[in-house]
Amino acid sequence: MHFINFGFNFVVMLSSVLSQIKKTGLLAAIIIAAALNFSFKYCFNETDWLMWTNKCLSASYDPSGDVKLKKWDITVTSDSFFRLRKTYAKGQQEYYSFNLHQFNDMDYFGNTNTGTLQLRTTADDIIVQTYNDRSGDLDSMTTVLNIPVKNMDPDRLDSLKEALNYFKRKGL
Repeated sequence: MHFINFGFNFVVMLSSVLSQIKKTGLLAAIIIAAALNFSFKYCFNETDWLMWTNKCLSASYDPSGDVKLKKWDITVTSDSFFRLRKTYAKGQQEYYSFNLHQFNDMDYFGNTNTGTLQLRTTADDIIVQTYNDRSGDLDSMTTVLNIPVKNMDPDRLDSLKEALNYFKRKGL
C-alpha cells in the first residue's frame, strides 16, 4: 500500500511539474515574441518622408497674416527641392526655391499655436523670384526663408527637421 501511494504521488508530482514547465515555456515564448516584435523599428522610406513632409508643411503653413494672398503652394520634391509659391489677388507671384542639399539649419520663433519657421542655407542658395510686380520682376538670392506657420508643437518641429535633413543627405 505504501508503494502504491508513492507511485500515485510521483505521477501527481510529475504532472504538476510538467504543467509548470508548460506555463513557463509559454510565458517565455510570449516574452521572446514581444521582444522581437518591439526590437525592430520601422524606418520611413523616401516616399514616406516625402508624403509626411508635404502634409506637414501644407497643414502648418499659415496664410492668415497675408490678407492679399489668393493661393499658395508649398512642397518638397523627390529630387530634394523645397518650393514655395504665393499668388496674390492682382496676379503678383512670389516664388522661393532651394535644393535641400544646401539646407543648413532650421529655427522656430513663436509658440505651438502660431510662429515663424526659419529655414537657412549655407550661402545665398534660396532663389527669390517675383512676377507681375508693380516695381518689376525680381530675381535674387538669399540665405534665409521665413515661413509663417501654425500648430507646430516641438515633436512636429523635430520630425520636420529630421525630414529636411533626410532630403539634404539624399543623393550625396
